[in-house]
Amino acid sequence: MHPHSQVTLDNWQIAPQLHWSMQHIEDLFPTAAISRGTGPVAALDYRPDALGAVQVAHPDGTTSSVADVMAFSNTDAWIVTQGSRIIAEEYPSEMLPDTRHLLMSVSKSLVGTVAGALIASGELDPAQLVSTYVPDLADSGYAGATLRNLLDMRSGIHFSEEYLDPTAEVRVLEQAIGWATRTHPGVPRTMYDFLLTLRQKSPHGGPFEYRSGETDVLGWVCEAAAGTRMPQLMSTLLWSRLGTEEDAVIAIDSAGAGMFDGGICAILRDLARFGAMLVRDGISLTGEQVVPAWWIDDACTGDPDSRAAFAQSPTITLMPGGMYRNQFWLPYPDRNVLLCLGIHGQMIYADRDTGVVAVKLSSWPDPQDAVKLFSTLRAFETISRLYA
Repeated sequence: MHPHSQVTLDNWQIAPQLHWSMQHIEDLFPTAAISRGTGPVAALDYRPDALGAVQVAHPDGTTSSVADVMAFSNTDAWIVTQGSRIIAEEYPSEMLPDTRHLLMSVSKSLVGTVAGALIASGELDPAQLVSTYVPDLADSGYAGATLRNLLDMRSGIHFSEEYLDPTAEVRVLEQAIGWATRTHPGVPRTMYDFLLTLRQKSPHGGPFEYRSGETDVLGWVCEAAAGTRMPQLMSTLLWSRLGTEEDAVIAIDSAGAGMFDGGICAILRDLARFGAMLVRDGISLTGEQVVPAWWIDDACTGDPDSRAAFAQSPTITLMPGGMYRNQFWLPYPDRNVLLCLGIHGQMIYADRDTGVVAVKLSSWPDPQDAVKLFSTLRAFETISRLYA
């Protein structure tokens, strides 16, 4: 029986259906194209090394090969690049190079980069209240929150990210956009209507707390400031400027709003091109300045209290000395590594110190798995050091 025939609204995010659905979002839900435009494709030079045999040391004193880490962690595809060179690229589980894969919360970093471009052009101001751009938010829990609070997930909003709790806001949001069966008639019918129901629990600007709703409000603010819907906006400011091979797509709700926090789908190599821009001070492989170098620097530097806010977080991060800034994870206190992370094992690793970019697309059975996450991170860190 074809996997598609067994996929429903209630099981598409559960193994074994998940493996298929992560590569077929366009068959399951309404989407809008994020066009690559008509510019040149950034050429990538395939000159692989035998990275699968590289040994990765783990905290318990054991070692395993990179190939073992990838096999253990439900990998659909992975790639390592430095500049325009592809050092490794593998598709171990039937995914093809031109297959778009759901990025889950890696999407957040793409939306954050669009916000960075709008800040650079003067269309957004991080110090401004979000209600300046979306007046409707003045009557929500986001009243008094700034754009900076959204970028760093430091608002005081009540929003549970407990993926295994069907009543958590992160799961009710999926009902509002049509990604899950509605369990209550009172659930709003669109994403924006749902966001307006969120309420404040603590002062804005406090500790970091990982909440997907922050990125959805951020995307709404970007659209309002630019007067353009996100698919076109992201195409113009980001996707068409990276030298991408393929269009990306974003899942949309019944009113056409994008699932900004986790609904973008793209091919593996194009994510490597995005990572290359991050390690090249905002300059794409085609030579376009996508965001200023100071925006990338800001992500790696943060505010004076960014690391303290991260350390005080109720979110279990397992990244001592790290921080969250501009919709990126900064896992190390002493290295310029930007991480884009999504549940079920999506990752972009961008090391500004070595220029190495590594991307992994996966279909973990569980939304979160610290062993698989950190073994992947150690594998990419080990590889990056080889090319320093």
